[in-house]
Amino acid sequence: MALMDFIKKQFIDIIEWTEAGDGTLAWRYPMQDLEIQNGASLTVRESQMAVFVNEGKVADVFGPGRYTLTTATLPVLTYLQNWDKLFKSPFKSDVYFFSTRQQVDQRWGTTQPVTIRDKDFGAVRLRAFGNYAYRIADPKLFHTEISGTRDSYTVAELDGQLRATMLQHISDAVASSGIAFLDLAANQIEFASQLQQATSPAFEKLGLKLEAVTVQNVSLPEELQKILDQKIGMGMVGGDMGKFMQYQTAQAIPKFAEGAAGAGGGGGVVGDAMGLGAGVALGQVMAQQLSQGLQGGAAQAAAAAAAPVGVKPDEVMATLEKLAELKSKGIVTQEEFEAKKAELLKKLV
Repeated sequence: MALMDFIKKQFIDIIEWTEAGDGTLAWRYPMQDLEIQNGASLTVRESQMAVFVNEGKVADVFGPGRYTLTTATLPVLTYLQNWDKLFKSPFKSDVYFFSTRQQVDQRWGTTQPVTIRDKDFGAVRLRAFGNYAYRIADPKLFHTEISGTRDSYTVAELDGQLRATMLQHISDAVASSGIAFLDLAANQIEFASQLQQATSPAFEKLGLKLEAVTVQNVSLPEELQKILDQKIGMGMVGGDMGKFMQYQTAQAIPKFAEGAAGAGGGGGVVGDAMGLGAGVALGQVMAQQLSQGLQGGAAQAAAAAAAPVGVKPDEVMATLEKLAELKSKGIVTQEEFEAKKAELLKKLV
């Protein structure tokens, strides 16, 4: 009985792989000290492919189905072994199974902002993240390029390489899409399509097929988002510098009043008085600016026809410094800055 058990252990008559769970891309059938019996059965299930490797070389590739292993079903291996027709002796060969089903919900995202060229803002640093799905399309290429002779190869082991490949092509995708940054949020499907097209060739070189890409979010770093908010605020007032300054003043009043109250000890009568005084003073300034900004077109025409009102040099310098800061942030163009500077210089006392 022991002799029969020993003989049975030496020869394999059924070769198959039942996946125990998710996440395995390649699995080698255990062949140590075993030989495949002539006429053995090979079962390759749907969403699988099998590869026979003989002496380090890929011999035969099998798609889904049930095969009886003979010289007819192993033509390349038969040629490599120089067997006569209808070989009868057992043979040794490594058998690898590959999962060809989609590996879904794979995450990609920028750990650091990626610099791209934008037609509206010039150079922009953006963040983006989303999902992608892929499958093994060429098991022979995947075996030679990635998995090799390992007992198994998992999705987690390939994740870092594929994630980096996705990020590497973000700039190419934005450039090829021709979509401005401000329009990316409304065109995420088109952006995802361009990212898939840009990245697919790199996946194909590994024997993979990139099945789908989704973009869930596109955003700017916090400091750039603040500048964008300022530019949007200026656009809301029609690009008028005076109205934009009024808008900035209105936004600053609550913070300034809170700061003044905090400087008075963080509370109490003195702090409240300082906060109230700051609020009243700034409220008067805002009321004056709003009154000027709400004047109609007739008033603006009359003001333009009137003689220029003189201003003090230090006021001009303060205004120019503010304009220069706005220009450095891209909110004001060089032409707008020069025009405003010339206007201010004419008003010097």
